[in-house]
Amino acid sequence: MNAPRTTLQTAGAMPTPSTSTSTSVSTATSTAASTSALLRSISTHAWSDAFGKLLLIVAAALLLLFLVWPVLSILQKALKNQAGEWIGLQHFFAVLSEARIWQAATSSLQLALITLAIVLPVALLAAFALMRSALPLRRQLRGLLLLPMLCPSLMPAISLVYLFGNQGLLKSWLGSHSIYGPIGIVIGEVFYTLPHAILILSTALSVADARLYEAAQSLGASRMRQFFSITLPGIRFALLSVALLVLTMVVTDFGVPKVIGGQTQTLALEAYKQVIGQQNFSQGAVIGLLLLTPALLSFALERYTASRPEAGLSARSLTLQIRRNVWRDTLLGLLCGLMLLFVLALFGTGIYAALIRLWPYQMELTLSHFNFDAVDGGGWSAFINSLQLALLTALGGTVLVTVSSYLSLKKFSQHWLSRCLQQLAWWPMAIPGMVLGLGYIFCFNQPAHPLHFLYGGMSLMVMATIMHFYTTAYLTLSTQLRKLDKEFEAAGQSMGRSWLTLFWRVTLPLCLPALIDVFRYFFVSAMTTVSCVIFLYSPDTVLASVSVLNMDDAGDTAAAAAMATLIVATSLFINLILQLLTGLLESRHRRWQQPLTKES
Repeated sequence: MNAPRTTLQTAGAMPTPSTSTSTSVSTATSTAASTSALLRSISTHAWSDAFGKLLLIVAAALLLLFLVWPVLSILQKALKNQAGEWIGLQHFFAVLSEARIWQAATSSLQLALITLAIVLPVALLAAFALMRSALPLRRQLRGLLLLPMLCPSLMPAISLVYLFGNQGLLKSWLGSHSIYGPIGIVIGEVFYTLPHAILILSTALSVADARLYEAAQSLGASRMRQFFSITLPGIRFALLSVALLVLTMVVTDFGVPKVIGGQTQTLALEAYKQVIGQQNFSQGAVIGLLLLTPALLSFALERYTASRPEAGLSARSLTLQIRRNVWRDTLLGLLCGLMLLFVLALFGTGIYAALIRLWPYQMELTLSHFNFDAVDGGGWSAFINSLQLALLTALGGTVLVTVSSYLSLKKFSQHWLSRCLQQLAWWPMAIPGMVLGLGYIFCFNQPAHPLHFLYGGMSLMVMATIMHFYTTAYLTLSTQLRKLDKEFEAAGQSMGRSWLTLFWRVTLPLCLPALIDVFRYFFVSAMTTVSCVIFLYSPDTVLASVSVLNMDDAGDTAAAAAMATLIVATSLFINLILQLLTGLLESRHRRWQQPLTKES
């Protein structure tokens, strides 16, 4: 009797035909759905990868078209004579043998060396005061010392005219000397290059290992000996970078010598005269290659220092704690006060001159000099064109830098095209703005060129400005991208998300502060640039920075000062807005990073 019950119980536990069929259908449906989802995921990833490679090709093509091709055009033009005949290096050496070219080159080098002899120690003292002293309000002091970065290079020259020119208030200070010449050029170039040197050296001095200084103190080394045996060797590469940067900026600068140079000839002015004044493009190309020499040295040094990382903070390093020292802080405070007085004197004079009716006879305030339509130089349309150029450059440059850096460093880091893109990103650092502008003339001003229709328009000036300032923006964003863990990409792939989704939802929010810095850098640089666009504008696309030069040439110095003041005010306003936005994002990021706590 027990056996049948067991058989019945076992039989009762078995599924009925209807139950088995239902289970099979459910399993098949689930498998089909999973297969369909997998196929959709594979299709999405394939489409996004193909789109990413297309963007990578477009970014590389833009760099080749608007950076490499113009530079090669300069080399080609330098090997031809004025008639366009190919004569090779014979023409190159013939131009170099001219006494006028040698005189301009010698003058440029002398002015650059004198400027460097002043800027390097002054910038080192300022950076040391900002990073290695206990001065109060160091952040505000740093911001004021960096104010010249918001000005076009023409502004300090205009300020020097009002202070030491023929009708200058302080003309007697120069005695029998004239501000129109080497003295004025050196003072203007010091104002122009000083903030860049301070920025580099302060960054280098912000990194220090306290153990080295503690060991030196225990061995009885004085503070002066610590400075020469520890501090200076620790920033030797930064000092070399500053030296070559200052030399490059002075040799290739066009604005200061044009306004206050007098009879002093420089290579940048000679290139301008040959191209604009005499339409001698072949000689302009040779001079452009000469202007490229100091920049190539800077580029070679930058690559050398990148391959030999400077010892900074290691895992065992201790952060250097700055203690108050009355004598040191007082002395550095006085020196910084003198630097700040120099910066504010030139900065403030240019602004004040724009508001004076007739310097120095009628000193009442007026806004009449801001009526730009009443003088030569382009009128208010020049300022509107500069705003348009700055916005388009900031937007287009930020997009190009973001896409190219993310794809080459994150998504397709092992692709050969990514490696090429990373190498091309360093090229603009070695190409001065005037040289790039010359290349655009020789490249895009040819009727046979397929993009000849862009010449003289806003689009070409936007591309030239983006390429000119591309390297710094690329390095800024790539530094931020390298901080992001590779686990983000791995997690996104494991969840079946495409790189576009990960880029939009994760990478962009985390990189927003760096993106704002890139946008700000492009905007301010586009507002103040002169040399990069001096050969590219047309009567309909004249810019505010160029109109400053044109108004000064026409004798409307007060109007030129007013336009320069407007450029500074615009750059400062955008900086403040973006700084507030950055502060809000950082505050939000800090709240996001705070750990969750249980409520009591």
